Amino acid sequence: MCLIMTICAAAVFTVLYAVNKKGGKGKKSLLNATFMFWAAAIMWSVDGIASVYGGEPFFDISREDTILGFIVVGAGLVVYSMMAALERRRNLKA
Repeated sequence: MCLIMTICAAAVFTVLYAVNKKGGKGKKSLLNATFMFWAAAIMWSVDGIASVYGGEPFFDISREDTILGFIVVGAGLVVYSMMAALERRRNLKA
């Protein structure tokens, strides 16, 4: 479930990055968050492939994996918020 949630977050941030027409303002933090979520999605995809080779299903739809997905997406949103605030602060000083 964390793979599904991470892919959804990565897709949302990718669309936000593509739609953002402001130029430099806010684009760097969106790009960083996009890469962060896609990297996590790739990591869990490799883990899912290893699970299939081990005879388990590709997607883990357990309660613990769902909680892990919420934690990862929440932590990613917190990191994105902090990066965006720092970026906004730097742009105001410049």
